[in-house]
Amino acid sequence: MTMRHSPRARHRTGRRTSDRGQVTVEFLGMLPTILVTLVVLWQLVLVGYTFSLAGNAADEAVRAATAAAPGERGGPCQEAGLDKLPAAWRGSASVTCGGGGGFVTADVRLNVPVLFPGTASFPFDVTGHAGAVEEDTGD
Repeated sequence: MTMRHSPRARHRTGRRTSDRGQVTVEFLGMLPTILVTLVVLWQLVLVGYTFSLAGNAADEAVRAATAAAPGERGGPCQEAGLDKLPAAWRGSASVTCGGGGGFVTADVRLNVPVLFPGTASFPFDVTGHAGAVEEDTGD
């Protein structure tokens, strides 16, 4: 008994050329989606890093302000708030210190860069806020 193979079966065993380059075409089709996803993720990293910088700068500013005399808090607070910021964020940063009633506060406002620090920034700012109880200066 002889087995006959259908023409379709013979085609499957032969060399197929109709799918040649298909992986390349699919990759090139997905490349814009992959790149946009990477750009969005990078931008989210920059936003998160800016929040982290603002919070840390506010903590440093309020710590310096509590150690200074009540009438002389502005300078040390501003200086400490800007001290550890990278240059790309320092240029547009604003540090506001306040207090009263035994409590000192510091607010640090930073711009969020678009893709690369030191370039254009988004139209919204990130604010870090910190507060601490005044230290007893022993006067």
